[in-house]
Amino acid sequence: MEAYQTKVQQYTTIFNKINKRYNSISILRLLSVFLCLFLLFYYIKTNEILYAVFAFLSFVGFIVLMRIHSGLSFQKQLTTAILKLNQNEITYLNREKIPFENGIEFNNFHHPYAYDLDIFGEHSLFQNLNRTATFIGKKTLANQLLNLLPNKTILENQEAINELKTKIDWRQDFLALAMISNDSKNSYNSLVYWNPFKNNTLPKALIALSIILPTLFFGILAAYFITSKTILLSYLTYVFIGNLVVLGQSFKRIQSEIAKADNVDKIIKQYSLLVEKIEKEPFQSKKLIALQQQLIFKNATASKHLKDLSELFSRMDTINNFVTAIVFNGTFLFNLHVLRALLKWKENYSTELEKWIEIIGEFEALNSYANLAYNNPDFVFPEINSEYKIGFSDLSHPLLNPETRVGNDTHFYPESFMILTGSNMSGKSTFLRSLGINMVLGGVGSVVCASKANIHPLPVLVSMRLSDSLADSESYFFAEIKRLKQIMDALEDQPAFVLLDEILRGTNSDDKRNGTIEVVKKIIAKNAIGAIATHDIEVCLTTNEYPNTLTNQCFEVEIQNNELHFDYKLRNGICKNKSATFLMQKMGVI
Repeated sequence: MEAYQTKVQQYTTIFNKINKRYNSISILRLLSVFLCLFLLFYYIKTNEILYAVFAFLSFVGFIVLMRIHSGLSFQKQLTTAILKLNQNEITYLNREKIPFENGIEFNNFHHPYAYDLDIFGEHSLFQNLNRTATFIGKKTLANQLLNLLPNKTILENQEAINELKTKIDWRQDFLALAMISNDSKNSYNSLVYWNPFKNNTLPKALIALSIILPTLFFGILAAYFITSKTILLSYLTYVFIGNLVVLGQSFKRIQSEIAKADNVDKIIKQYSLLVEKIEKEPFQSKKLIALQQQLIFKNATASKHLKDLSELFSRMDTINNFVTAIVFNGTFLFNLHVLRALLKWKENYSTELEKWIEIIGEFEALNSYANLAYNNPDFVFPEINSEYKIGFSDLSHPLLNPETRVGNDTHFYPESFMILTGSNMSGKSTFLRSLGINMVLGGVGSVVCASKANIHPLPVLVSMRLSDSLADSESYFFAEIKRLKQIMDALEDQPAFVLLDEILRGTNSDDKRNGTIEVVKKIIAKNAIGAIATHDIEVCLTTNEYPNTLTNQCFEVEIQNNELHFDYKLRNGICKNKSATFLMQKMGVI
């Protein structure tokens, strides 16, 4: 918190200085224009060459001031973005609101845990983690939260995240650059649409004409200035029209190349700045160095290639300006030459373009995890094993208020599956979600909300929160059966970490009890690790048949001063207290 407050003060001062200079340059720029016009007026009036010289110098001064003004505008945008992201972090840590995108567009109700564990949506894991500003960054972060990474990649991510955690200035500069890019899904899709579009060759006759006709035009123009023969102007007109006719033959092709590419030059320019930021930073971790090395192609940096592409798209955009298009193409077929260069770029670098953009997304995702680690210095990187051992010390839910959350020690060895009991509001569901969320975080290489952790990363399979699917004409009960079938099918392929909360609520108590017991038996027979929460004490007796696999744990509630008291501490054994009876008696229900 203190670091963010210091940065707000620091960048507020910097912003005020830039803004003051920006306003001064704006005034000087305006004055230079008036001065240039004033001097031109007096030159026309007096024919004094000195006025013309000073008018020219004023115009040059205007051009210089324009460049300075443009640079200050960029610095102003960047400083504003850094100020905003630090203010957002303060707002977030004060728990006033979560000012980050929630990724609801990535939600998938059929995913094994996305909906049950609140991965996306308001107050979700994604929203709390998300420190991305490009579409590819959001997409990469979302995909990682939905998929388990290999152990090797997890360990590489841990090392990279641990390094990025300390690079707060670099991370914030990177995020600020991404924020001012105004990237969107449409912009990203425009580039993805353009990149694989092939047929990169132009007819040889067209290429020949693109060289011959402009050469002929300027040759005739030069001859006119030398000889002053007016007949040459007629020839010049014919060549000018001929150039436009040649352009007309390529117009559809030019339009197809820049279709759906509005402002794509600006987006690519911002991508190049983000890539350049990666290229110039000295990294130590294996993964970050490997990503950095992928940004060198054909003896040049990816940022240079992207800047070249941005410039080509910017030049090509002149075809949408009628006057410019007529003048530039009538004289030297400007857009046809840009098209050739654009196609040449695609031929040379299209195979790498998507990879470069994906590297930006990878860094944004890693920066998001690094920000979580930075904001929570008490979180730890879990040790990774391949022995199906999972254990946490002081485990809690990472999204709960750190001042009030309660941690619990839990492990899944030697017994691998927990039957969890406890009254409503005692903390069962929160504990199951804590297990699931931390397994997801551990499975991408992030820190977890625990003081110590040792995990075997496994696919997470959850049945906790299902809803009626009216669109599919499904009842809650049928949706739950489908989810259980999905879990069983997944366990056929490999062991997984399974979390079940009060399953089979849509049937009678005997059917529910027997069904739950059979589900538990089948799950442990498939070597699943995890926990099931239940209110049925008879389900807990299953541990007598499988003492080496099943264990009973519970959350108790105490009655203190005629009030229910929940301590949210995990205990061994089966829950004994009956809070429902007490509450109904107290409220006069029974």
